[in-house]
Amino acid sequence: MTQIGFVGLGKMGGNMVHRIRRDSENEVVAFDFDEKAVKQAVKNGASGAGTLKELVKQLQAPRIVWIMVPAGTPTQETVDKLSKLLQRGDTIVDGGNSKWTDDKRRSQELKRSGIEYVDVGVSGGVWGLEVGYCMMVGGPQKAVKRLSPILDVLAPRTNEQSLAAIGPRGWLHFGPSGAGHYVKMVHNGVEYGLMQAYAEGFDVFDKCEYELDNAKIAHLWGQGSVVRSWLCELAARAFEADGNDLGSIEGYTADSGEGRWTIEDATAHDVPTPVITASLYERFRSRGNGDFADRVLAALRNQFGGHAVKSAPAPSAGAGGNAPPAPARRAGPARRSAAARPSKRG
Repeated sequence: MTQIGFVGLGKMGGNMVHRIRRDSENEVVAFDFDEKAVKQAVKNGASGAGTLKELVKQLQAPRIVWIMVPAGTPTQETVDKLSKLLQRGDTIVDGGNSKWTDDKRRSQELKRSGIEYVDVGVSGGVWGLEVGYCMMVGGPQKAVKRLSPILDVLAPRTNEQSLAAIGPRGWLHFGPSGAGHYVKMVHNGVEYGLMQAYAEGFDVFDKCEYELDNAKIAHLWGQGSVVRSWLCELAARAFEADGNDLGSIEGYTADSGEGRWTIEDATAHDVPTPVITASLYERFRSRGNGDFADRVLAALRNQFGGHAVKSAPAPSAGAGGNAPPAPARRAGPARRSAAARPSKRG
């Protein structure tokens, strides 16, 4: 039996605590600033804590505390606070989406106090409670071994094809601190490209001459097709839930950083990543970015070739008022000022 503290009980963290308690005898002490989340964890079999200090007090040495909070400042602040509460021989596990370079730095800083640091890249999302979490692990061998009973219950059973390569459960230790989040970072970059390819394919279907059922196509592609995948299964679910045209969803796609970091490190090593890069840029454009560049393109085309441009909508005349119609735009280029005209020789 292993005892672990869990900090951060959001969609993934709360489900991970639930899975640990539901599927094993391992003990969990859970903390979150949201008291309702702590109460839910207690209902699922965990012990609750009202503060980080209280959480640490309930754990027996050598302690393991798993952090499941947003990357960046929230993670760093939590690590800093825990480092003052934990003792030599204890372990901090970061299961969020931290940048691998932050893991390397934190590992060195905590090492001075004798505290071990393990980074775990977690994939599985909200479905992990039922199907398990694929986990990519970095950190000292001894600390990872102590954590392994928790990793075993969180991970799914390995399929028969992969059993000899990675063992019975779907997690793997890749090396020192930073290695786990590095593999997860590239995993997310690949995910961007896969999602973009599916999105473009269904966009073609949306514009084609045939009346096609996107949900049925996604279901069909899951039946032995070369492009079958879990993402394709999720596409089928999405079309069934939100309609063939996904009309209730705005085409706005955020990114959490891993795609950028993948491209950044690939560039540092002269590795071309055109698909991942293009998929990240498409996410930028989905947020309305690129509009000014489009206007510059239209203006330049008008200037050098006299090509017609479309007028932008006129600003609103106020609440309840009607804006005057925008004047028609010329097809030819604007007349250049005297200063801009080429001088005549002779």
